[in-house]
Amino acid sequence: MGQRHSEITDQLKQFIEAQKLFFVATATADSRINLSPKGVDSLRVPDSNRVVWLNLTGSGNETAAHIQQNGRMTIMFAAFEGKPMILRLYGKATAVHRNDPSWAELYALFDPVPGARQIFDLDVELVQTSCGMAVPLFDYAGERHQLNDWASKKGEEGIRQYWKDKNRTSLDGIPTHIEEKNL
Repeated sequence: MGQRHSEITDQLKQFIEAQKLFFVATATADSRINLSPKGVDSLRVPDSNRVVWLNLTGSGNETAAHIQQNGRMTIMFAAFEGKPMILRLYGKATAVHRNDPSWAELYALFDPVPGARQIFDLDVELVQTSCGMAVPLFDYAGERHQLNDWASKKGEEGIRQYWKDKNRTSLDGIPTHIEEKNL
């Protein structure tokens, strides 16, 4: 059943790298909880207490708003094939934007993707596994390409305008500061 770890073991790293889908949860002390599914090849494990994930432009920017006020983040993985398991990573995250000194180094960990908005750098404080025996089995059918196609069609200027129009505040009105961080 459930186990706690102080770091991401090699076995857990292999599990993470094999997953096609993960979920990210954040919240401030008084905001709505944001829980988002993430895909694409957008997560890396640079060491046993750190993960970074490349965040792509989307309809909202809740995670960035929350992280600026309260760095708490949970990332969850679930085995949808093979041996059952749920893995959660708890920690404090920071948002790295294009204008930040560490952007180039972290972005180099990923294949270039149109619409890359920020990178979240999670300092993992607790790793927790649980059985996952009630998680159903699913077959992976492939990646969706609509987001990349949309971002490519918009182009850099169109993406920047989208950030101004749609990504400046959270659902609760918390500023994301995307303009001064990325523009």
